[in-house]
Amino acid sequence: MKKTYYLFNAGRMSRKDNTLKFTPVDENGIEGQPKYIPVEGVSDFYCFGALDANSALYNFLGKEQIAVHFFDYYEHYTGSFMPKDYLLAGKMQIAQMKHYSNKTKRLTIARTFVEGATFNIIKNLRYYQSRGKDLAGLIEIIEGYCIQIQYATEIEMLMGIEGNIRQVYYTAFDTILNDFAMNGRSKQPPKNEVNALVSFGNMMCYSLCLGQIHHTQLNPTISFLHEPGYRRYSLALDLAEIFKPILVDRVIFKVLNKKEIQAKDFDVQVNSVVLKDTARKVFVRTFEERLSETIKHRSLNRNVSYKHLVKLECYKLTKHLLEMETYKPFKAWW
Repeated sequence: MKKTYYLFNAGRMSRKDNTLKFTPVDENGIEGQPKYIPVEGVSDFYCFGALDANSALYNFLGKEQIAVHFFDYYEHYTGSFMPKDYLLAGKMQIAQMKHYSNKTKRLTIARTFVEGATFNIIKNLRYYQSRGKDLAGLIEIIEGYCIQIQYATEIEMLMGIEGNIRQVYYTAFDTILNDFAMNGRSKQPPKNEVNALVSFGNMMCYSLCLGQIHHTQLNPTISFLHEPGYRRYSLALDLAEIFKPILVDRVIFKVLNKKEIQAKDFDVQVNSVVLKDTARKVFVRTFEERLSETIKHRSLNRNVSYKHLVKLECYKLTKHLLEMETYKPFKAWW
């Protein structure tokens, strides 16, 4: 079973036969104890520190279908090394482009992304409403916005509705969380601890979706809700909207309310807040635990992990684009 590796320390990576050798290097240039990682057990790397590697290593990683995702000091996603698209097919490219260029077909898919995201947002709020948090008023407001989704006639209008839903939803964070307040969404840079976790978690979810898209025939640069742009994999942004409430927000609520991450785990600066290594490691560990959890899939009639649910979402979208089956977004049923 391949797994994700997280590199929090700066260091140097090289190949030794079919094993990857990572040597951590501290700020003074002193090398630490090297770690050896069998390449057949690696799905991808997340790098939060400087990684020193040469082109020969990336050639090797590309042949082994291993992606590398990079983040800067402020937890901003900066880019990915993605192996060659080994499953990309011309028929799928054409179908995906046809659905993007056809306004009606694009709106249909974009609406389903927003519907799925909104359903999972409301699911979160109802969960905490049932546990004594007063969220009924906010749920009612979001349900009102939800009705408007089907009447959106432009992508911009749909994005506006989605933005309003998120704004109300983030207001609920102040009620759900016990010892922290969000005080509205702020990013680039985040202004407080909760916003720092949201930004970090969202980038983790985006990278996860990008990785799963790569293992299908979908082209990650052709999207439907978010406008395709230069140098970004916008389809991953589309899919991440559906899974952020379930994979990111629930993890944030857990690590903060259970005091697994506390105020001391953040570096509070004049105009921004960033996670210290302790907070990153706790969040990543809990996020990975979430991805590994399994649920009984109602259609497949077997247990699947949350991580596999993302890949299944890609397959459903593929079938829709090939006009084999109407796409229905993932909606938490438990």
